Amino acid sequence: MHWLAFAFMTIASWGLYVNVIHIGTKEMGDPVNGRFKAFLFIGLAYFIIAVVAPIVVLVINKAEWQFTSKGVVYSTLAGMVGAIGAFCLQLALFKGGPPTSVASIIFAGAPMVNAIAAALVFNPPKNGLAAVKWQFILGVVLAAAGGYMVSAFPPK
Repeated sequence: MHWLAFAFMTIASWGLYVNVIHIGTKEMGDPVNGRFKAFLFIGLAYFIIAVVAPIVVLVINKAEWQFTSKGVVYSTLAGMVGAIGAFCLQLALFKGGPPTSVASIIFAGAPMVNAIAAALVFNPPKNGLAAVKWQFILGVVLAAAGGYMVSAFPPK
């Protein structure tokens, strides 16, 4: 169950992300370019955590420095879609989206995209769409409804 602890740490990290970056952007003191200045430091943080830290761990573990081309391609694509998502999140806030609504839409929508893509594209059922259970469809609908309700009815 160690994975569950890491899953909850991810929830906490990503749950704080939008509010923290919103404050960071405002504190840049630049209403036009503050978002991009803040994104620059997001990139710096990504570099430290996603480049420097793994290199240190690989060195400590005396890992072999061989990589498969398919692993490199998919891992790079994962980094790109993550960075594009973070950049688009910044733009959503820049265009006036309230942090509570932006975060709710993203963090309700992303699991739906993940579930659908994982179940139907990356690991499609052998029996086709007939193998998709009603509970799966209900879960996607409830996630969409939850994202809408949190966005539409935030505390005042």
